[in-house]
Amino acid sequence: MSASVKLPPFDAGDPLGIDDLLEPEDLAVRETVRNWAADRVLPFVAEWYESGELPRVRELAKELGSIGALGMSLDGYGCAGASAVQYGLACLELEAADSGIRSLVSVQGSLAMYAIHRFGSEEQKTRWLPGMAAGDVIGCFGLTEPDHGSDPAAMRTYAKRDAGGDWVLGGRKMWITNGSVAGVAVVWAQTENGIRGFVVPTDTPGFSAPEIKHKWSLRASVTSELVLDDVRLPADAVLPEVTGLKGPLSCLSHARYGIVWGAMGAARTCFETAVDYAKSREQFGRPIGGFQLTQAKLADMAVELHKGILLAHHLGRRMDAGRLRPEQVSFGKLNNVREAIEICRTARTILGANGISLEYPVMRHATNLESVLTYEGTVEMHQLVLGKALTGLDAFR
Repeated sequence: MSASVKLPPFDAGDPLGIDDLLEPEDLAVRETVRNWAADRVLPFVAEWYESGELPRVRELAKELGSIGALGMSLDGYGCAGASAVQYGLACLELEAADSGIRSLVSVQGSLAMYAIHRFGSEEQKTRWLPGMAAGDVIGCFGLTEPDHGSDPAAMRTYAKRDAGGDWVLGGRKMWITNGSVAGVAVVWAQTENGIRGFVVPTDTPGFSAPEIKHKWSLRASVTSELVLDDVRLPADAVLPEVTGLKGPLSCLSHARYGIVWGAMGAARTCFETAVDYAKSREQFGRPIGGFQLTQAKLADMAVELHKGILLAHHLGRRMDAGRLRPEQVSFGKLNNVREAIEICRTARTILGANGISLEYPVMRHATNLESVLTYEGTVEMHQLVLGKALTGLDAFR
């Protein structure tokens, strides 16, 4: 290195210089979502979490639509057509506020809208996607059942054709984000020809979505059961372009990609909270950030946080290039959520007793990540995905 080259100053907020990878358009998206979350979520989220309710969910959905965050990486039909990296940055900023808000966006865009956009008929796309992109219509995605989570092939929800050609759906779905506030549900069901997806208006007779209460995680998020009691749909309600599990699994892979980024948002908030606290909290006559054990914790947290963000960027660029494999998404989800929850737990130890108070965001993020750790594929399922990829041997059954 030439002696005349002057190194830039060290940036504690971006120690690896990851922002150098971003284009001005990427930075603009990040700033827009960060500012929205700071104004519309952060002042209220502790109250929502404590009450276990998200009272302004429809209003928030419309606001998210107005900034282009719903179905963000989809093209046409009122969607923003953003890059995968830009969508990831949005997920990171949303989850830096709260995992429940990022879940609202993920389920709307990466599950419900993505399913219709990729597998739906032109009529289904034009009917639903513009309103969903604007936030006027909230969507949900019904795959998980009370007795079948990691094994969706064993689902019991069914769809049968009647003599007139209509579909009749019966069954239950469980742990469905947005369920009781949704105007449309994408529901996966067994048919005589395999698993199919159905676009179900939630005002259809026989459809109900009781909200699930008494959660200790994702409390600022609407979670519901879906009950389908002889729900009658026209023949064209089925998603025509896919049969089998590859349909819902491709949607899940798209949603997991957002989680790879989002988990680092929760981790970043907890890390920054721990740094600020360590610099101001005094014990034994000086800030606890001056003690070696505290600095060791902060250093380890920073390493895992920024490694995770760098991994997310790499996967985003692969997705934009059309080269991202599902196994790579599993790699990212497994690593980043696991490290994020450890960062949150370590931050809690630095804050001591104050770490369990809602005056600080750490415990809220830690409990939220307990759900993120297992939804969209448990740790064990992603380990098996990678294990099969590494060995060529299937250990699922």
